[in-house]
Amino acid sequence: MPDTTAPLRLGIAGLGTVGTGIVRMVQNHPEMIAARAGRPIEITAVTARDKDKDRGVDLSGYTWAQDAVSLAQRDDVDVFVELIGGHEGTAKDAFEAALAAGKDVVTANKALLAIHGNELATSAEAQGRVVRFEAAVAGGIPVIKSLTEGLAGNQITRVMGVMNGTCNYILTRMESAGLPYDEVFAEADALGFLEADPNLDVGGIDAGHKLALLSSIAFGTQVDFDGVELEGIGAITIDDIKQAADMGYRIKLLGVAQMTGRGLEQRMSPCLVPALSPLGQLEGGTNMVVLEGDEVGQIVLRGAGAGSGPTASAVMGDVIDIARGLRIPTFGQPATTLRKVRSAQAAVAAPYYMRMQLIDKPGALAKVASILGDAGISIDQMRQYGHEDTSAPVLIVTHKTTRSAIDTATAGFADTGVVTGDPVCIRIETV
Repeated sequence: MPDTTAPLRLGIAGLGTVGTGIVRMVQNHPEMIAARAGRPIEITAVTARDKDKDRGVDLSGYTWAQDAVSLAQRDDVDVFVELIGGHEGTAKDAFEAALAAGKDVVTANKALLAIHGNELATSAEAQGRVVRFEAAVAGGIPVIKSLTEGLAGNQITRVMGVMNGTCNYILTRMESAGLPYDEVFAEADALGFLEADPNLDVGGIDAGHKLALLSSIAFGTQVDFDGVELEGIGAITIDDIKQAADMGYRIKLLGVAQMTGRGLEQRMSPCLVPALSPLGQLEGGTNMVVLEGDEVGQIVLRGAGAGSGPTASAVMGDVIDIARGLRIPTFGQPATTLRKVRSAQAAVAAPYYMRMQLIDKPGALAKVASILGDAGISIDQMRQYGHEDTSAPVLIVTHKTTRSAIDTATAGFADTGVVTGDPVCIRIETV
C-alpha cells in the first residue's frame, strides 16, 4: 500500500504547454488532487532548455535541475514526468536513467514508446517500476485506461479512430471552406498546428505511433510500429472531398487495427466514412477512438486530442493512479507475455473509392471496367464529373474487394492508354 502521509514528489522534464499545464494543476487544485490521490502531490524539481524563459507560471519554489538525466536521478523525485519528446537522445537517456534510479515514469512521448516500448516496458517491470502514458495517445481522451482497465475482460476485435487533430482540421477545413490542400496546409502551419517536421502530422507518422501503442494493449502483442501501413493526406484533393460528400461520405485520416488469420493488421490512411457516423461528424482538431469488444460491443471516445489542458489532464490522471498505488503493467499485461506476431496487409475486404482522369475517347470506360473485372473487382457506382479539355474525371465506387486487387487493377490501368496520371484509391470503412 502507498504511504498515505508522504507526498508523491514529481520531477518534470520539459516545460512546454503540457509541462506548464501540469504546474498550474498542482498549484491551483492541491487539496482536490490530494483528496483524490489519497496523499499530497507536489513538484520538487523541473528542467527545460531555457531556464530564463517566461512560461506564465511560478517556478520559484522548485529546484532547477541542470539536465533531464540528473533530474531523473534525484533523491527527492519519486515520479519522473518526461515531456521532452523524440525517440532518441535526451528523452530516452533520461527515461532509462529514471528506471535505473528506481523511479516510476509518466510520459506523453508516443514516438519513444512506439519505437522502444518493448524494451522499456521489460526493463521497468523487471525493476518493479511503473510506466504510464495516457497522454501519449489522443490527448485528454482516457483510451489507455479504458483498454487496460474498463475493457480488460473483453477480447478486443477492432481499434479504430481519428488520432491526429491537425489532419482532421485540414480535411474538415478543406470541406467547409472549399479550399485546396496546399492553402489549408499553409493556414494550419501559420496557426502553429503542425509539428516542426510537418510530415509527422500529414504523413500519418504521429498517428501511426499512437495506433501501434493501442494495438499492443488491445491484442496483447509487442509494439510494432514498423508494421503500421502509413499513407498521409497529401494526395487528397478538394474534388475528392466534394465527391465523397455527394455520395454521403467524409474523408478522414483513420487508424484501424485488427487481428486477422494472417496476422496483425495496422493501417493509418485516408478512408471514407459515412457522413452521419460518429467519425463522419467529427470536426476540427477533435480526436475520436472507437473500441470494439466481444462483450461490450462498440465504445466511442471523443475529446480534445492535444493542447495544454487536455494533455496535462491525462498526465495528472496517471500520476494520481500511481499515488493511489495502482500498478499496472505498461501495456496492460506483463511485457514478457506480449506476443510477437506477423504484420499483415489490409486483407479484410471493403468497398473502395477510385478517382481517375480518363482520356475522352470511345471505349475508355470499357477498358477500365475490363481491367477491374480481370482483377476480380465489381463496380457499385460510376460517375463522371464534366470534361477538362481532352479528358474527364471519373469516379468509381467498388463492391467489397481487397487492397491487393485494387493494386493489381491500378497497375493495369497504365497499359490501357486511356488513364492519365495516378488514380486515387481510398478505402471505405464500415463504422
